[in-house]
Amino acid sequence: MVLSMDRWTGKVAVVTGASSGIGAAIAEALAKEGLQVVALARRKDRLEDLTKKVNNQKGRIIPIQTDISVETDILNAFTWIRNNLGPIHILVNNAGVVPPFSGILDGQSESWEKLYKVNVFGLCICTREAVKDMQENKINGHIVHINSIMGHEVIKRPYLTLYPSSKFAVTALAETLRLELMNHKSKIKITSVSPGLTDTDILTGAKKESRHKILEPQDIADAVLYVLSTPPHVQIQELTVRTLLHD
Repeated sequence: MVLSMDRWTGKVAVVTGASSGIGAAIAEALAKEGLQVVALARRKDRLEDLTKKVNNQKGRIIPIQTDISVETDILNAFTWIRNNLGPIHILVNNAGVVPPFSGILDGQSESWEKLYKVNVFGLCICTREAVKDMQENKINGHIVHINSIMGHEVIKRPYLTLYPSSKFAVTALAETLRLELMNHKSKIKITSVSPGLTDTDILTGAKKESRHKILEPQDIADAVLYVLSTPPHVQIQELTVRTLLHD
């Protein structure tokens, strides 16, 4: 199997939650490979800093301030991309939140709503819009969901609350999308990438608790480049990334 990113050079990639951590690492890695990377996130200042950081790469980063929990924000962003950059070839659904402790027995509805709006509904809306664009332009693109090992197993860590349930949904949604695309005889790929504990802002409590070295955002960016580098006939459905000595 020959791995190559050449066919994506100059193409448009959309990365959600791109202002820091895994999303920022993925956006930077794709820009280095020569893609036009649309970085979506709420924190405009972080997006602008990221844009300056990759100014001299083969590709570029185009920041669009977007709240993934707000459908109109997403739709406006995708409309701008279609009107100004052309068809989308890659979507990386990375945006995710872990709200303050909000368990089933004593949680707040607002906290639950925020969790699912970003981790599930926002992911679905972005996927729908990207796939629609790919199909209209006959693009054999690639959708990547940044999932989690907690999308496959519930870990007994109380501060994570309902987070695993949102990631279990991502696991199911990736397979649902694969089946829908197959039913349409589409050559668009879907990959779920499930990292273990990673050094980002989202899991501060887990970082402190971990007994071993944890993953870096660049490790996950490298995993995304790997799945994107596979030949057109190869689809990596699920890629789990852990440290060698994991918790």
